[in-house]
Amino acid sequence: MDVDSNEAGTAKQRMPVTVNKPIPYTFDLGNLLCNDANPLPESHDEDTLRAAARDCAQGLLNQLLSTCPITSTPEGVLLQLPTATTPLPREKFVPQPKAPTKWELFAKKKGIKDKKRDTKMVYDEASGEWVPKWGYKGKNKDLDDQWLVEVDANKEAATGEADNPRSVGRKERIERVKRNERKQRANEARARKKGA
Repeated sequence: MDVDSNEAGTAKQRMPVTVNKPIPYTFDLGNLLCNDANPLPESHDEDTLRAAARDCAQGLLNQLLSTCPITSTPEGVLLQLPTATTPLPREKFVPQPKAPTKWELFAKKKGIKDKKRDTKMVYDEASGEWVPKWGYKGKNKDLDDQWLVEVDANKEAATGEADNPRSVGRKERIERVKRNERKQRANEARARKKGA
């Protein structure tokens, strides 16, 4: 068996570089788009579709290499594409501007400007470290961790029982969070009403 004949039989044949179709392709090189108006045969199979796609890709490459300016740079070879002519639809809707919250409307009306907050950290003299003002291990939870807490005598005399200062601070924080969430839901409902 001859080695050259074996290689020729297994090697794929090169397809032609020029593509001739009865109806010429139309191109939008800015979008790298090739429109083929030629009808497909009625009994088209996978090979026919693959050949049509290959011809379109070859035609697009031929058009790019023959019409677009090519420059060589140290980074590589660049092909300058023209501006796109075919408008393409967006995948998603154009985002709507966010409706202002009640506070933002009030601040705009009164001319209140946002002030830059200095920091979230505060120096704790007892531990000698910088700790967050609020949140996990925050300064606002100092009363929760103390072993001895002073009871308000006036409040105890008025109600007959003393509130646990540890639980009072926690209740106040929980109430503030719930109030903030209620206001947030009201702002979102008002924004939906305006958007509808």
